[in-house]
Amino acid sequence: MMCSNDFSVTLMILCLLGVSACQPDKAEQSAVVPAVAENVTLVHQARIYTFDKDNAVIADGAMAVSSSGEILAVGETSALETSFPQARKVDLQGHVVLPGLIDAHGHLVGLALSLTRADLTGTRSKEEVMQRLRDFEQTLAPDDWLLGEGWDQNDWPDNAFPTREDLDQEFSTRPVWLGRIDGHAAWGNSLAMAQADRDFSGDWNPPGGLIHRDASGQPTGIFVDNAVGLVEAVVPPVSEEVLDAALGRAMEMLLSLGLTGVHDPGIGLADVRRYQKRIAQGRLPLRVYAMAGGMGEMLQWLCDSGPLFDPSGLLVMRAVKLYADGALGSRGAALLEDYSDDPGNRGLLFNDDLAVQDHMRRIMSCGLQVAIHAIGDAGNRQVLDAYAVVIPEFPDNPGRHRIEHVQVLAPADIPRLAQLGVIGAMQPTHATSDMYWSEARLGPERITGLYAWRDLLSDGTRLALGSDFPVESVNPMLGIYAAVTRQDLKGWPEGGWFPDQRLTRDEAVRGFTIDAAYAAFMERLVGSLEAGKRADFIVLDRDLMQVPATEIPEVRVLQTWVDGIRVYEGS
Repeated sequence: MMCSNDFSVTLMILCLLGVSACQPDKAEQSAVVPAVAENVTLVHQARIYTFDKDNAVIADGAMAVSSSGEILAVGETSALETSFPQARKVDLQGHVVLPGLIDAHGHLVGLALSLTRADLTGTRSKEEVMQRLRDFEQTLAPDDWLLGEGWDQNDWPDNAFPTREDLDQEFSTRPVWLGRIDGHAAWGNSLAMAQADRDFSGDWNPPGGLIHRDASGQPTGIFVDNAVGLVEAVVPPVSEEVLDAALGRAMEMLLSLGLTGVHDPGIGLADVRRYQKRIAQGRLPLRVYAMAGGMGEMLQWLCDSGPLFDPSGLLVMRAVKLYADGALGSRGAALLEDYSDDPGNRGLLFNDDLAVQDHMRRIMSCGLQVAIHAIGDAGNRQVLDAYAVVIPEFPDNPGRHRIEHVQVLAPADIPRLAQLGVIGAMQPTHATSDMYWSEARLGPERITGLYAWRDLLSDGTRLALGSDFPVESVNPMLGIYAAVTRQDLKGWPEGGWFPDQRLTRDEAVRGFTIDAAYAAFMERLVGSLEAGKRADFIVLDRDLMQVPATEIPEVRVLQTWVDGIRVYEGS
């Protein structure tokens, strides 16, 4: 069976469900339908990397795309010009074409929110943080909170956590609330804490959270993991008008960087409604694979109504995102042994083993995919142990369950992902951000199990790559560069950080294309350039697959196409 040119709603949903009939065979891929040639766009004179199962590269390539956005044929320019003589032609002048890139873990709504707050990423001292906050304060009304994101004390000369007194001295008349770069800690001033109307003194902590306190038991202003919500709950929400405008800017950013899809983890029903509204208005220019956040109303909604497959193919939701532990940078990641630089601290497991298993059962019983955040070796072991118990209980569940981040693994746990069929959703730029200080956290032995991409891949684990934006830069070229070099942009360290864990260029790009699509059950729609799939592709200013590795971060996107429509064109 060959997917029809109008790509009917029924067939699209079958494709999203993974029905094999939607995938054309080789004979059908080469078929030509002359009757619709006048409705075909032929992009030609390009070097096309298909990333299909044959990994074909077509030096003088062309791609015929129907008016409904389906790829009709991929081949040599001369052959397709003969097959589609009436097609509208787009000459790519020898530029490189790749499948549209997919970020397998990026917070699209979170990125939009970050655009409404002070940007503290890259600050090298508390003094620089204060200057950025003073500058941003000039844009605020007198009663507004001063909100910001992106600080990282590990990048400061004094890498101890800051305190509320630092903020009180500068901002004594308005609440200040600042999210850490990893999204797992926040820093507030006294006025922000007062708004929560809670007594934060003493020695109590919420489950899965930590309130930093001084020797007298008074809160220092640093809240970790589940403690963040104690203050976050009283932060005034952004207006829908402001958030809608910011969401538009965020999507434009993704398209300009070659991202045609994103897996957005941990969203709520209001976010789904925003995406649906944009689809109805023709204002969602990329694909969103949405993961419901937690065990609340979104899970119940999905269990009651079934997985969400929007007929446009632009919005799919069939996964639920959970948390096992915190983050390494804020020492909330759960470790099997103490932090090397903080004796007595092993981080935070958010739930006990039985609760994790019960949560998985609830999700799998609804036919949904589990995607669970785990960073520390104890967090990852808890998740793997739970999967080993629960997955066999649901043989009819479609599977493809995931661990988000998979940063620290004990050696014995590395092969278990492949054995259980669990996908590693990993972010290469986390490694090159963390490499300066991570050995101090873990010590010389455990560090060898950090970001073990090669070991996981060699054991048969499928890696779906992303960035975790806005924690890291949105630019996927930086992720590809980090994956193949394990170096920062200055080329440090020479030869790469634990270079035996590097990926090849082909493996890295697959992680951002076909393997990311597989992790979202969408490999029959997107992820490679083949007849019968959707025409999601990008045009680059140089050959990403052949330029020196040092040039990968400089690769620029000239055009981005989604569903056969050019949605971005650079200068």
